[in-house]
Amino acid sequence: MLSPKRTKFRKMQRGRLKGKASRNICLNQGDFGLQALEPVWLSSQQIEAARRTISRQLKRSGKVWVNIFPDKPVTARVEESRMGSGKGSVEYWVAPIKPGMILFEIGGIAKEFAIDALKMASYKLPIKCKILIKNLI
Repeated sequence: MLSPKRTKFRKMQRGRLKGKASRNICLNQGDFGLQALEPVWLSSQQIEAARRTISRQLKRSGKVWVNIFPDKPVTARVEESRMGSGKGSVEYWVAPIKPGMILFEIGGIAKEFAIDALKMASYKLPIKCKILIKNLI
């Protein structure tokens, strides 16, 4: 699973997922992309499941870019622990996603195969997604 090699601080506050994405909103590398339409924390397991689905659908042809990285730690307290005694330990890592953010990009493959692969990947994610197609001149 994806996680940072090292961070400046071990634990992080929750924060808010308010507003729309301001960066990573255009197709940069590929010709097709999967765009998030809802705010969510995507875990590293969910990102990896979608990535594996895309690469299996493409059958080693074309190229896949993952534009998101889980760099936010999520902590959890031990079961049946009393109140107090501090914040729990880091359980997993998430990527905060805002509406409009491009999650995955695909290039070098036919339109039908790319749309099919991105549709299968969107089934693995807990949010509504939209498939983007670059206007090729």
